Amino acid sequence: MIWFGIVLDILSLSSLCILHISFICHLTKVRQKVRYYVLYSIELCLLQLLSVQFHMNWFLSIFTEVLLLYGISLYALGNQRASSFTASVLAVYISQLSSGIINSAEVLILPSWIGTPALYGIVLFTVFLSFLLCSCCYALVLRFLSFQEHTFQPYIWILLCCGLFFLGTELYIIQTAYNTLPTIEEPVPVRHLALFFLQALGLFALLCMLYAYQRTCLSLQTQSALLSLTQAAKAQKTYITEAQMRYETTQAFRHDIKNHLSVLNGLLRADKIEEAKNYLQKIETTAASLSFSCQTSNPVVDVLLSEKLESAGLHNIETEVSLILPRTCNVDDFDLCVIFANALDNAIEACLSVEEHPSLSLQGEQQGDFYRLEFRNTCSPGPLPPMGTGLTNIKAAAEKYHGTMLMEKTTHTFCLHVLINIS
Repeated sequence: MIWFGIVLDILSLSSLCILHISFICHLTKVRQKVRYYVLYSIELCLLQLLSVQFHMNWFLSIFTEVLLLYGISLYALGNQRASSFTASVLAVYISQLSSGIINSAEVLILPSWIGTPALYGIVLFTVFLSFLLCSCCYALVLRFLSFQEHTFQPYIWILLCCGLFFLGTELYIIQTAYNTLPTIEEPVPVRHLALFFLQALGLFALLCMLYAYQRTCLSLQTQSALLSLTQAAKAQKTYITEAQMRYETTQAFRHDIKNHLSVLNGLLRADKIEEAKNYLQKIETTAASLSFSCQTSNPVVDVLLSEKLESAGLHNIETEVSLILPRTCNVDDFDLCVIFANALDNAIEACLSVEEHPSLSLQGEQQGDFYRLEFRNTCSPGPLPPMGTGLTNIKAAAEKYHGTMLMEKTTHTFCLHVLINIS
């Protein structure tokens, strides 16, 4: 009996270690490493020895297990505190819930096998079923949840509170319902059948909660993206309207240029040199007000670039533009504004994080039926930024024209490539 208990403990602790670490690594999208399993298995063994040696309370033992798993997730895996605590609570709760469901079924059938050799096989089989059920539950949870997505982070405490409530309820059930094992003379306890269905409902409630949490976070993300896109659309309409106004004003100026030349000619014929100079200066001022700092052959993009580059200049950002859009470009002005506005806004924001020599360059080149845009800017060291709303909108605009988007980053430079079909 002693050797069986030792084998059962080793099997249970090993399986629990593998399930817990594997679940958290998949949940937080962290690469699994052997040292995580070794470190956590050592901690579980020490916890088991302390529990036996000092007759540790069941609730205290489970709480310590959550803290150990939290420490592994936070310090070894490098996850955030909220994600680590929530993932640890979910991992321990699901394993305890799976064990509780199988224990409820086990209590119903075990008394008739007490005292027979088959008892050992049944116990091992129920342990296997417990871990199998736990694995299936983990797989279902991973379908609804992933802590890699930054959208979920602000609302993770909601999930944590619900998880703590479920875990506390399950621990209370385990503490009060499974302290004694019925004997052959004791009738099959009806309450364990009720506990079986109660814990099954707890599992169903957990999955429903995770599904509702996922849908709520996605809904908030969609609302935020829609608001951002609405604001961007208003800005793009402003650029288009201003470009149209400038175009109309330019046409009017060109229409009146003959009259202006006639006036100049008359002043010069009358030897009114100073009046002619003043009149010519007024013409030059008017012409300068109609021109843009960038000439791309697209008035909408010219307006947008002029505004963005002016903003960059106010922050002492060195800029360089080499871009001529083809006149037969079949890309809608609105989509061009989406690409240029979001890319330049991100570039300027990244430059602001650099203290020395911030710079921004924009280049464009036609390659057959495609046009390649390159936005390059200085940035602070670190990994590639996550796909925010701006980059998502750029990618969607590029794919609309059968193109693509690519990001590259070195230590102090970020480069965004956008390829669009202009045919």
